[in-house]
Amino acid sequence: MIFQLDGTPADTPFPDPMLAEREPDGLLAIGGDLSCTRLLHAYRQGIFPWYGEGQPLLWWSPDPRTLLYPERVHVSRSLKRRLRRGGLLLRLDHAFEQVTAACAAPRRDQDGTWLLPEMRDAYADLHRAGHAHSIELWQAGSLVGGLYGVAVGRAFFGESMFSRIPDASKIVMVYLAEFLARHGFAFLDCQVFNPHLARMGAIEVPRARFLQELHNATASPAPPAAWREAPVTCDRLQNAKT
Repeated sequence: MIFQLDGTPADTPFPDPMLAEREPDGLLAIGGDLSCTRLLHAYRQGIFPWYGEGQPLLWWSPDPRTLLYPERVHVSRSLKRRLRRGGLLLRLDHAFEQVTAACAAPRRDQDGTWLLPEMRDAYADLHRAGHAHSIELWQAGSLVGGLYGVAVGRAFFGESMFSRIPDASKIVMVYLAEFLARHGFAFLDCQVFNPHLARMGAIEVPRARFLQELHNATASPAPPAAWREAPVTCDRLQNAKT
């Protein structure tokens, strides 16, 4: 059953994610808005917005769910060698809107983008409110890779990433996993499966298990001032030293 959200207040709880459609997998609701209030309600219930140009606002909770547990991130030997070479700087929340703009740029294997201007504006609002964050990779003063997502309690929901040099997205993922582990986050929600994430250690879990883990993670307080860390070069990451 697909629920209609138009006309409902932004603080209205979403329907139970277990009621989401099996085909298309995870579609739960349609309509509503992208206010900070509604988006935070969605993430707390394991729901995220995803739609393309010309489509209505669609809300999803797929089954299974793809999670990466921070302490289990896999780093290949070749990636360890790349980390040790250094020359790349990792920063948090220094250029959030540059990251979302790069994530929205056309890609060789895609027609158009789901990250429409109104979506970018909505996540920029979440960023200004302290809930959305960017993880950035810099080389000689230029932004060469990054990702952004939403933190609620001790859960982090990855939304999109981009790369302008080889291994950029992998390096950013390693840094994010180490950061999340260090600050006691329970998991990185990757939403849907892809081989790149699987090679980094992400696994699929049943939606029911995800929702229970999500409940526990969002019931815990957010780490204080976690997103104010100083920049770090990639050769200083723990996985570069092992």
